[in-house]
Amino acid sequence: MSRIEDLTDRVERLLLRHEELQRTNALLQQQVLVVTQERDSLRARLSAARARIDTLIDKLPAPLATTAADEADDLPPDDRA
Repeated sequence: MSRIEDLTDRVERLLLRHEELQRTNALLQQQVLVVTQERDSLRARLSAARARIDTLIDKLPAPLATTAADEADDLPPDDRA
């Protein structure tokens, strides 16, 4: 009879552990969902920021093309080679 009681106790402990693991798993799944949503939100914000920066870069004036002769003209007469 003792073996049956031991087996019953063990099964009850296993059932309790199973329930604990199910609760833990549910909490972890909820955390994963929250973190995934936060990640997606951050990705969207990053994409929007990149688009704004690209727009600002496109609005910058084009650099002026300068030649060595143009730069020499900007130097005082005594510094020219």
